[in-house]
Amino acid sequence: MTDVTGVPVDVLHTLFHSDQGGHEQVVLCQDRASGLKAVIALHSTALGPALGGTRFYPYASEQEAVADALNLARGMSYKNAMAGLDHGGGKAVIIGDPEQIKTEELLLAYGRFVASLGGRYVTACDVGTYVADMDVVARECRWTTGRSPENGGAGDSSVLTAFGVFQGMRASAQHLWGDPTLRGRKVGVAGVGKVGHHLVEHLLSDGAEVVITDVRDESVRRITAKHPQVAVAADTAALIRTEGLDIYAPCALGGALDDDTVPVLTASVVCGAANNQLAHPGVEKDLADRSILYAPDYVVNAGGVIQVADELHGFDFDRCKAKAAKIFDTTLAIFARAKEDGIPPAAAADRIAEQRMAEARRS
Repeated sequence: MTDVTGVPVDVLHTLFHSDQGGHEQVVLCQDRASGLKAVIALHSTALGPALGGTRFYPYASEQEAVADALNLARGMSYKNAMAGLDHGGGKAVIIGDPEQIKTEELLLAYGRFVASLGGRYVTACDVGTYVADMDVVARECRWTTGRSPENGGAGDSSVLTAFGVFQGMRASAQHLWGDPTLRGRKVGVAGVGKVGHHLVEHLLSDGAEVVITDVRDESVRRITAKHPQVAVAADTAALIRTEGLDIYAPCALGGALDDDTVPVLTASVVCGAANNQLAHPGVEKDLADRSILYAPDYVVNAGGVIQVADELHGFDFDRCKAKAAKIFDTTLAIFARAKEDGIPPAAAADRIAEQRMAEARRS
């Protein structure tokens, strides 16, 4: 069922009435000449201009694309608040297979739409978009980050994203086992692409035993060719059932933790780079009921957004890395708040983020 504009009614209900809504603005973008169809969602600008990446993905439907943009934008509000950034949350999705339809003309058209928002939204890379793409978008829009160093940017943000996740793992180890090292721990990484392969390097350097899986064989081969000691699971279903697994790191797309996966997880900790890991409300309680420590995804994967935010002010890698290192302390503070309030860590992180956004609105 659709309304008079053809937009599914349930999407509008999500936007205006549900707990996942509350967004300030949603922009539907279309450029017939280039084939661009995109959604830009601004969840909150309470802390400053909305900041979040552009996802380029072959969604099954426009409805699915809008829903993903809404969820991702909301997540960015919380991520930016917990990272201590003066930015609200936004996200954009471009509908289509980037391998098939991504062109310079399409990216330039997209840049013009972002520019039309006058700085209310700052974009960057996400799944399906890369530094070279942001260089093209930036030709039409100065509110673009994640550009190449040659074009005044900071380059690939996955380096600090992985570093931040590693800090979240160290904090989880400190909280659960009393020592912030992963030495001797078995860590399963699902998805060893842009972020995951950097995370594997950190884990191996710290003495962890690593098991990986990825839907792309070439991504797995890149790891095993360099590190033959890394084990490979057939798929994610096999990985999460690995005997003796201490930490599970979902580093691909969202929804990794659901009613099917949580009951069979062998790990004591979940800490990964993927966004929106909890498939639905209540999963965080299911994890807690199984005594599985969950490091909230939007807290531990904030290294990348810390980097792209810094790019707006003249990028300094050492300054960004120092900020990303604080993810260790932030994660520990969330675990402490969760224990104090008697709630799961995901709920504790939400409370802290919501408090910061509420204070910004009052000031």
